[in-house]
Order: sequence, then C-alpha cells, then structure tokens
Amino acid sequence: MRRPRHLSSEERALWDRVAERATPLHPTREEPAPNALPTPKPKKPMTPRDPLPDFRVGQKTKEVRSHDVMRPLVDRLAAAPVNMDNKSFGKMKRGKLKPEARIDLHGMTMAEAHPELVSFILGSQSMGRRLVLVITGKGKDRDDGGPIPTRHGILRHQVPQWLALAPLSQAILQVTPAHLKHGGHGAYYVYLRRNR
Repeated sequence: MRRPRHLSSEERALWDRVAERATPLHPTREEPAPNALPTPKPKKPMTPRDPLPDFRVGQKTKEVRSHDVMRPLVDRLAAAPVNMDNKSFGKMKRGKLKPEARIDLHGMTMAEAHPELVSFILGSQSMGRRLVLVITGKGKDRDDGGPIPTRHGILRHQVPQWLALAPLSQAILQVTPAHLKHGGHGAYYVYLRRNR
C-alpha cells in the first residue's frame, strides 16, 4: 500500500498564498473542520409494503396469466398493415377470391417444409400467380407434460415467420389466415407481388 505524501513547508506556504487570494464559491457555507468527518445525509424513511395475501397450498389463483410474451399469431396477422388493394383484401378474407395454387405442408418436418415453401412461393411469383394457399394444418397437441411446454402447431407458427424473411419477403404483399372454406386457421392466404 502506498503511504500518503505530505506537503513540504515550501509547498504548504505556496498553497496558503493561493488560498488567501481565492474567492469562495459559496461564501455562506460553513467550512468543515480539516479533520472532521462529513455528516451523513438523512435516509428516507422506508414505506411499508402491502402484506402478501394469505395463501394455502392447493389454492387457485384469481388471475391466470399467459406465459407467452408475444400476442397470439392470429392477432399479430390481423394487426398487420394492409399492403394490397383494400377491396381485394376484403374479398380475400371473406373467401371470395380463389387461390390459383396451393401447397400442403402438414405432415412435413420443418427441415422438409422450409425448402418446399421457398420453392413454391418463388415459383408461383415467377409464373405470375397473385394468390396462393399455404396449408400448414392446425397441428397436434404434443405436450408431454414436461417442464418446457411444446408449441401447438409448429408449422402453423413457423410459416408466417419464414414468409417475413428473405428471400420470400420480397415476393409477398400480404399474409392472412385463410377463410374456413379454404382451411381456416390451418392455412394462410399469401398474396404475391407482381413479377417484374
């Protein structure tokens, strides 16, 4: 540990001359004694917290919260801005527009479904198609009761994410859940951009 260095008599005399000529910033403030400890600031009084309500083992809670951080997929797609003609969008949502082609992905693994989807969407755009149907299926409830819950309908949740990423995002104007007559929540309408 380094020992403190004390001022020599010459340094002390120089310091005293500088201190005499200096004007204090706060002349009304009292100068602390050279060896006095600073006075501590008073602490804010602690406010008592509300006591926890009584709880018995096995008692049900009044409020049930979802563990999902994201909103449900259907809500996210419904809140997405409309990028296509409003009249056509309304017809598409009501099932009045007939898809020009369709791909059925349910029963495939994610590794099988992704390249099939990319090939189908880009191929459909190059052929000049505007509305295609992507069938994912609603998915099976595969929760085995383990500590980590498994998502219901993996492809149903993954396909909109794939459609929002390159190389597919540049080919797509709109994605929305299909009408019941075209598969409902187990399928998506994908409205494609014109091929230039």
